Amino acid sequence: MKNRILIALLLVFLLLAASCGAETGPVKTDVKSDKLYVAPVEGLPDDFILGMDVSSLLAEEASGVKYFNFTGEEQDPLKTLAENGITHLRVRVWNDPCDENGNGYGGGNCDIDTALELGKRAKTYGLKLIVDFHYSDFWADPGKQMVPKAWQGMTLEEKSDALYAYTKDCLNKLKDGGVDVALVQLGNETNGALCGEKKWAGVAALMAAGSKAVREVLPEALVAVHFANPEKSGAYADYAWRLDYYSVDYDVFASSYYPYWHGTRENLSAVLSEIAETYGKKVMVMETSYAYTADDTDFSSNTIGEGSAIVKDYPFTMQGQANAVRDVVETVAKDTKNGIGVVYWEGAWITVGTESYEKNSEKWERYGSGWATSFAAAYDPDDAGKYYGGCAVDNQAFFDASGKPLESLKVFALLRSGNALEPVPDAVADVEMTVDVHDEPTLPDTVDAVFTDDSKQPIPVEWANAEETLQKIRNEGAGVYLVQGKAGGMDAKCRIRVIETNFLQNDSFETGDLTGWALTELGHADELYVENKPTDSLSGACHMHFWSAKQDSVEFTLEQTPENLPAGTYKFAVSIMGGDCGETEIYAYAKIDGETVAIVPMKITVYNEWDTGEIGDIVLPDGAKLTVGIYVKCQGEGNGAWGKIDDAVLNRVS
Repeated sequence: MKNRILIALLLVFLLLAASCGAETGPVKTDVKSDKLYVAPVEGLPDDFILGMDVSSLLAEEASGVKYFNFTGEEQDPLKTLAENGITHLRVRVWNDPCDENGNGYGGGNCDIDTALELGKRAKTYGLKLIVDFHYSDFWADPGKQMVPKAWQGMTLEEKSDALYAYTKDCLNKLKDGGVDVALVQLGNETNGALCGEKKWAGVAALMAAGSKAVREVLPEALVAVHFANPEKSGAYADYAWRLDYYSVDYDVFASSYYPYWHGTRENLSAVLSEIAETYGKKVMVMETSYAYTADDTDFSSNTIGEGSAIVKDYPFTMQGQANAVRDVVETVAKDTKNGIGVVYWEGAWITVGTESYEKNSEKWERYGSGWATSFAAAYDPDDAGKYYGGCAVDNQAFFDASGKPLESLKVFALLRSGNALEPVPDAVADVEMTVDVHDEPTLPDTVDAVFTDDSKQPIPVEWANAEETLQKIRNEGAGVYLVQGKAGGMDAKCRIRVIETNFLQNDSFETGDLTGWALTELGHADELYVENKPTDSLSGACHMHFWSAKQDSVEFTLEQTPENLPAGTYKFAVSIMGGDCGETEIYAYAKIDGETVAIVPMKITVYNEWDTGEIGDIVLPDGAKLTVGIYVKCQGEGNGAWGKIDDAVLNRVS
């Protein structure tokens, strides 16, 4: 008996020793920051998803990337994420992201085995998994939804069967591996297309097949559909209506939301809430991110940087990154009906080296740790095959180039409690100004300092290269110029856009109407209106259109008198094209105080052959009014005279 007790105690001791140091269950968090300002998100639900996409992580680690915790110790980044408030990991799954020789396409070479390995590691730290099926062999997004190689040539029915079997097999692997799957995506950013199908009947059939597999294997997991571009008016309402019309079985309508491109948070909340209220669905943001720096760290250009054509609502700082995340979370959790979560995209995708492009490229090619390899050309020749390379989002990660976590990562753990620090200046807001090429720019004496609570206050600024830049503008004219300075010890920038101002309102009729223009009909034309037809426009989508079946019925003037034009010398131009006009009298004209001062004859020849009438050296005295326009009179050849007018320009010469 005594021996049995001793043996039992020994077994217990051995089991405890074997498990010593292993992480099991949720990681306890006690996050503090003496740098990061975080306003609390009131009423944030305990089960709100705070996710992180880490799809590229295994490829990063294979490339030699090491990650650390806030004390400087090397540590599994998944543990670091869990310690800082992340609750779910998201991993994309491609069917077969390799060429025929087994060379990976890149982007993490993410297949179901990637998801399985990361899912097992996630569970160690109490993290749940979001499975992002792209149903493609490589990137799927609004621009491309390519069918996997193995499914090419299949009918819709065959493809649906293959997708069902593939989804079921993948989910069984995760289930058998003990992975805690919380949510499954049926495609990635499927804006009206999926897996080669471009009609909604086909898209819905494939989604239904995937949903059926999820319900059978993981009945407790949520089924999600995922779209992008919430800023496009009516798009999400249309997608949701079609999903309902085709009876697609899903739980969550998910959206990408990148503040640079996707409109306001108020609009995001409105379009998602409409879907939640109309169809009773849960909603969430499945992808978001923000840059903490404008700098590139891996010698491969970034999607976002200084000068990017984006909306920059927050400074490119760690605090700006944290504020962007915090505000999206508040929008979804507090302002949106049935909002259940926010997932940050690829927060651990950093450079694989800091020495050179050549050394990094070797790793991107070998391990797939860049966005694409040269081998991807076999599958995606028009995009990845031409532009393969490194990571384009390393400046939006939550780890720096050396693998150390950024202070902004703590925002996830501090969302509920907040972190009430005294707001201090964090960055200086960029100054943007546009001036006419003939006007001297006046630089401001103050700039807005952006504080850590995202408030703004003006502070004095000193410009370093002001006179040098102004002289360059005088010498070179139109263009974009950068003036740099200091304000409160921080870098300040003023970007001056020097342009030839077009003083005409609605110059190419893109408002879809005659806003700004005066149309005087002198004949009896059958049609005389602004038309939206890009193929018939010189630029844009709209133009002024005229047509009439009767001879001698087309005669009109179209003119504009800009308000408050400064005295000076101007030039005017307008373009016309058409056909079947017979004998014509067409000219561009300029009037000063109602008196014609210049006329330039114009002609109509054949379709899409534009004639431009140009008038130069129009001298406008101080206080006078300038009117510019076009006179059109067409006899017609019996089949109806017709034409298009577009691109009116009035520039100041001096």
